Amino acid sequence: MEKVKKLSPFRLSSLLRQQKDPKIALQLFLNPNPSHGTDHTTKPISYSPTSYDLIICKLGRAKLFKEMEQILDKLRHDTRISPKEVIFCNVISFYGRAHLPEKALHMFTEIPSFRCPRSIKSVNSLLNALLVCKEYAKIGEILKNFESYGTPDVFTFNILMNASCLCGDLDRAREVFAEMQKRGVQPNVVTFGTLINGLCVNQDLNEAFRMKKMMERNFKLKPNAFVYVALIKRLCMVDNFESAVELKEEMLKKKVELDSAVYSTLISAYFRVGRKEEVYGLLTEMEKNGCKCDTVTFNALMHGYCQEKDFDSAFSILNEMEEKGCKPDVVSCNVILRGLCNDGKLREASELLDDMPRQRCKPDVVSYRIYFDGLCKAMQFKEAAVILDEMIFKGYIPRDTSLNKLFHGLIHEEDKESLLRALNNMASVNCISQEMWEMMISMMCQQDNLCNASGLVGALMME
Repeated sequence: MEKVKKLSPFRLSSLLRQQKDPKIALQLFLNPNPSHGTDHTTKPISYSPTSYDLIICKLGRAKLFKEMEQILDKLRHDTRISPKEVIFCNVISFYGRAHLPEKALHMFTEIPSFRCPRSIKSVNSLLNALLVCKEYAKIGEILKNFESYGTPDVFTFNILMNASCLCGDLDRAREVFAEMQKRGVQPNVVTFGTLINGLCVNQDLNEAFRMKKMMERNFKLKPNAFVYVALIKRLCMVDNFESAVELKEEMLKKKVELDSAVYSTLISAYFRVGRKEEVYGLLTEMEKNGCKCDTVTFNALMHGYCQEKDFDSAFSILNEMEEKGCKPDVVSCNVILRGLCNDGKLREASELLDDMPRQRCKPDVVSYRIYFDGLCKAMQFKEAAVILDEMIFKGYIPRDTSLNKLFHGLIHEEDKESLLRALNNMASVNCISQEMWEMMISMMCQQDNLCNASGLVGALMME
């Protein structure tokens, strides 16, 4: 029998790098040298740090966390290797993106058990993971001891500043910026972008422009597209289009790459104030500057046409996306769905909802809530009760305000059958609070011609 050549650690790493399927990569990693025939003398492979890094990253990106943790446990017991901190920084980031803050914290505390010291790099990874998970209180807890792992750097301060801005605490964000300067940590473009965006969101345009001037004059930093988009968005919100266009022209002059976000923001603003005729010029300019329309741009156009109640044009844009190789997403369909419901065109909205799978845009909870809200607003309560069946089956829950409107409408219309079905649906997923029960009984008691409240509740309990 021909002897099978043993796979080397280097060759294993090369094969893992080429393998796209994480599950196949895992099998390759766990069994790189399978026994053949009666030869059981093949020694176990000595894994390289690169092989561990590759398989952990492949499994983490695929959210195969159980399998990833299996490999991590293997790495923990592989005492030949002292892994680099970046492996654990990646794992913490994977947990953060999956909104698993407790696992991210656990990974951080376990790093020393892998014969690897913690530094400010893993602290930054943890802080960012907690930020993604909106665990602001936990960020505060980490800050109490984080300097024991190393000196905070610009990334640390950027994360803390972003957390402060997301919490709407601009004073705290300014304190973080001041602390950076006090410690001699040089801010970068991300620092100013974070602070400027926070100021714009909190409607402090004057201070935002002051920070832009500071980054250019004092720190010789060139504003990027993110900075410009934040300023342009805020200017459009206060209808200062002239200044917004000036900033767009400044981007062209300073050779800052214009992205679709700039044009999409201006397109939405022009539609909002009835300056639709200027949109076509923006689209022409986009093409001239080599900036392709993407999903965000098309969605802005459809939203604008829906505001104008020009649904034919909105649907034509939806079709045009496919022709131009830009796949519509569920947001694209939801934009038109909302416009139709707001305008009371519920038959067309129902047809679009049914047609979304053909568009390869599976309706999500937002889609169903938009349509359910539209039915309740139009007082089509029987139809809303039918859609509620479908929503509950798919695991979607309506907004409380629309649900209350449905119950009130069904009671008013004395539609006992639909009311019982709707109540039973909500009870089946434990989504009827005590307050809602009290409201229901109160509403039922106020109706003279409907069966008494105790009888209706009793019927529900028999379901």
